[in-house]
Amino acid sequence: MTTTAPDFADYLTAIYEIDGPEASARRTAERICCDQTIEAESSLLPTSLQPTILGRLENLRATTEGRFQATIRFGGDLLGGDCSDLLNVLFGASSLRGDVTLLSFAMTNGLLSSWSGPRLGIDGLRQAVGVSHRPLLCAVLKPLGRNPRELAELAVQFVEGGVDLIKDDQNLVDQRWCRFEERVARCGEAIVQASTRRGRPCLYFAHVSGSLDTMRRRATQARSLGASGLLVAPGLTGWDALRTLRLDDEISLPIASHPCMLGTSVDRGGGGLASPVVYALLPRLVGSDLSIYPAFGSDYSMSQQGCVTVAEYCRRTWGCLRSMMPAVGGRIGSERLAELRSTLGQETIFILGSRIQQFPGGVVAAMKEFHRVLGE
Repeated sequence: MTTTAPDFADYLTAIYEIDGPEASARRTAERICCDQTIEAESSLLPTSLQPTILGRLENLRATTEGRFQATIRFGGDLLGGDCSDLLNVLFGASSLRGDVTLLSFAMTNGLLSSWSGPRLGIDGLRQAVGVSHRPLLCAVLKPLGRNPRELAELAVQFVEGGVDLIKDDQNLVDQRWCRFEERVARCGEAIVQASTRRGRPCLYFAHVSGSLDTMRRRATQARSLGASGLLVAPGLTGWDALRTLRLDDEISLPIASHPCMLGTSVDRGGGGLASPVVYALLPRLVGSDLSIYPAFGSDYSMSQQGCVTVAEYCRRTWGCLRSMMPAVGGRIGSERLAELRSTLGQETIFILGSRIQQFPGGVVAAMKEFHRVLGE
């Protein structure tokens, strides 16, 4: 079934981690070849179609943890044009097993060329904020409960402190005390004016998650009201919704992917998606310019090696797609900044949340401390 298939002109390669021993792992891998294509016994498919329809087991090797990695190739003709099609082939039925982890995936350049990837990427983001020599700093408009005027005043303090990007908190939607249009208009105007005074731009990512129609409307409004970026939580909206905004050239704004709800997909030892798939490959493929995910050592589940691996996947060469900026958060204080920078490198965004509002000297003083740690 898996050894006589001809070469596919364009194909998708997926790497899975499965339980041993070897004979059992091979049976599971061959089951994946069927489950991720026809989800039935291979005998139900005419022999003449099996080589082009079924997945092909390319390699099976033991890992140091006593499990096995299976590399499986799928024909490109199995895919439609949407991310939902891709996810279904990669992990649809196998996600129900509970003992399989999707570690990573890759595409031939022919398949990859139909995906636009980030609009700006790392180089474009750096050019947009006028910073080339250090990690970028992103502040968050929070907490929920403040009105638009109060959030705009907070945004000014962020800019005066030297922040490079500002994003809405993911909990800001269209509450009665903080309507979407007024919030984006006030914050957008305040950020532009404060940026002009300091002589360097600051990007503002407005949160637009919702139904697809709501997202389109909010994204269009956000652009007209002064936002210079969009914040989307694909765990709430779906990956294709984010991609739809990326492909809309009338909106034409960079997009930040927020990890809200994505943690439910990440493998915690019982099967699922590996962190690089959730926080790097999928956001980058559908068009995110930066992907927010937990920093190691935070309150959230992320190992140091996992954090580094996600960052590497965000930046590495991937066909025609621009690189994406990894953005780590999780109540980061200035005392952790040097360690995070040393571990994750220059091409990183640090998300500064509520901690900077608790600094004894105020927000501007807190920002200056961050810049001091960065060597400025």
